[in-house]
Amino acid sequence: MKSKLTPDVAARVEEALARAAAEERAPRVLFVCLGNICRSPAAQGVAESMAADRGLSDLEFDSAGFYGGHAGDLPDPRMRQAAFQRGYRLEHRSRTVRPSDFDRFDLIIGMDDRNMDDLHRAAPTPEEERRLFRMTDFTLDHPRADYVPDPYYEGPAGFQLVLDLLEDGCGVLLDLLEKK
Repeated sequence: MKSKLTPDVAARVEEALARAAAEERAPRVLFVCLGNICRSPAAQGVAESMAADRGLSDLEFDSAGFYGGHAGDLPDPRMRQAAFQRGYRLEHRSRTVRPSDFDRFDLIIGMDDRNMDDLHRAAPTPEEERRLFRMTDFTLDHPRADYVPDPYYEGPAGFQLVLDLLEDGCGVLLDLLEKK
């Protein structure tokens, strides 16, 4: 299968790597979904685990959402259980996207159209908008997927699909970040 990594996405990842290198630090990645209890904390957990397996412990990952009703909560128990079955521990506490996230993070990765629309509206400048990516920009094995669906109402199969997409996308993302 062929990656959906476009020249624009590749160029913007290179910009992120250059920004981090100029500040003499590892890249920082923020994953974003609506409530920060399913997709984005799972992406964070998958990325952290995969990075550790590759010896990339200097990379920084976080997650956030736009809905604040779950602030301080652990991820959804069904997401934690599905992730645990694959060897991931999800211990992130939900938080909302902050204005400072646009300065702090080099790559900000949304899960679906709504998240991307919210991120574009929240980005303070066009420069910060260049830091925005869609999770499926990085998928290789799911060429028809153009977003990571919210599994909240989908049952067990929905959580497995989310993890499949996140493992795929995080693997490609880490391949790019490993080039730093």
